[in-house]
Amino acid sequence: MIRIPPEVELVLASSSPRRSELLRQVGLSFEIRPADIDESVLSNEPPADYVRRLSIEKAVAVARSGEVVVAADTTVEVDGEILAKPIDADDARRMLQMLSGRVHRVHTGVTVMTSDPDGDQTGARTVVVTTAVSFVELDDPTI
Repeated sequence: MIRIPPEVELVLASSSPRRSELLRQVGLSFEIRPADIDESVLSNEPPADYVRRLSIEKAVAVARSGEVVVAADTTVEVDGEILAKPIDADDARRMLQMLSGRVHRVHTGVTVMTSDPDGDQTGARTVVVTTAVSFVELDDPTI
């Protein structure tokens, strides 16, 4: 089991149920504090750079003194295009049709940031993992 001193608060900068579950599975207790940041993609920003930037911005946005913050962002890329969260059912259908029978990439950036009791950042580490995913071919009724 991972032990964090009781005087140190662990904060998850996300409302993602999956991220919460991952931390719980390793036995950690934590506060959920979603970051309210602009998640727009910058002009010509590569997907790996995008998730790295957002995970850092999320950690910075929620950090308070004496805490350890875990922040992450994930995006899907196909043909160099970053797929944002679908805005509605039609958009989700369009994305599934685009991914059907193809290989796409999933990029995840994770930042862990620490600060001292005065609120000064004492450390930060960011990693980006990219995974190639083969998507089965979906027919219209399945979609």
